[in-house]
Amino acid sequence: MDIVSNKELLLDAKKNQYAVPAFNVHNLETIQAVIEGAWEMKSPVIIATTPGTVNYAGLEYLVAILKAGAKKYKIPIALHLDHCTDIDFLKNCIKGGYKSVMIDSSMEDFDTNINNTKIMVDFAHKLGVSVESELGHIWGQEEEIVINKRDALLTDPIMALEFVKKTGVDSLAVAIGTAHGIYKLEPKLDFDRLIKMNKIIDVPLVLHGASGISEENIKKAIQYGICKVNIATEIKIQFAEAIKKYFKENPDADDPRNYLSPAKEIAKNVVKEKINICGSRNRI
Repeated sequence: MDIVSNKELLLDAKKNQYAVPAFNVHNLETIQAVIEGAWEMKSPVIIATTPGTVNYAGLEYLVAILKAGAKKYKIPIALHLDHCTDIDFLKNCIKGGYKSVMIDSSMEDFDTNINNTKIMVDFAHKLGVSVESELGHIWGQEEEIVINKRDALLTDPIMALEFVKKTGVDSLAVAIGTAHGIYKLEPKLDFDRLIKMNKIIDVPLVLHGASGISEENIKKAIQYGICKVNIATEIKIQFAEAIKKYFKENPDADDPRNYLSPAKEIAKNVVKEKINICGSRNRI
C-alpha cells in the first residue's frame, strides 16, 4: 500500500460519523509511534508535518519513511502538509510526494484567501492531491504563524459556504473557539456555529487546536460534523517529558536508542488514546 490523500479518508469519516486523527510529527520516532499506534488500533491515520518539520527532516526523507510505513503496515496513511502559507513550498511538497496539503491564507482578506486556495486546488487536483484550507482564525501559535486571542475571528457559516463553492476545496478548517498550544483553561466551543456549518457545507470539516480539549467536547464536535482532528502539542510535550524523565533517572545516558524508545512508547499511547476518542478504531 502507498500513502494516500485525505480526501477518501475524510469522506468515509463524514459518512460514518467519526473523525480521522491527524498527528504532527517531527522525527523518525514520532512517525513510528503514530503508524504503529494506528496499526495496532486498525485505524486510518493522517501524519502531518509543518513546513518547519519538512525543512528540519528533509522532504525526501519524510516521503520515503512514510512510503515504507504504508508498505509495511498496510493501513491507510495520509502524508499531509500542515499550515503552509507559501504556494511554491506547497507545490514542491506535492511534486515530492505529498498527497494532501493545507494552504493557510486565513490571515489574508477573504478574497485573497479564496484566490490562493483556488490556485492550490487547481494545481493539486490535477495530481490527485487533496487540499485543506482555513477560514477564520484559530488563535495561538503554529510554527511561525501567530494569532493573538483578541484578534481571533470565528468562522462565519455563510462565508464558509461561499468559500467552499468558489474554491472547490476538499476540507475546511473552521474556527469555533479552539487554539494552538496548551490551554490554561479549556475554551468554550461554539457548537451552534459548527452545527450551522455542517448543515449547509458538504465538505468535511476540520478541528485544529485539539490538544487539551476534553474527550467529551471532541466527541461532541465529531457528532456535529468534525471529520478530522489535529493533535500536535500534546504528543510533542508527552514525548519530551518522557525523555526528561529518562535522563533524570539515568543522568549518564548517551545512547539515543535507550532514551528515545520510552518516549516513542509514551507517544504511541497518546496516539491510541486519541484514536479511541475520534472513533476511528477498527475502521479498516
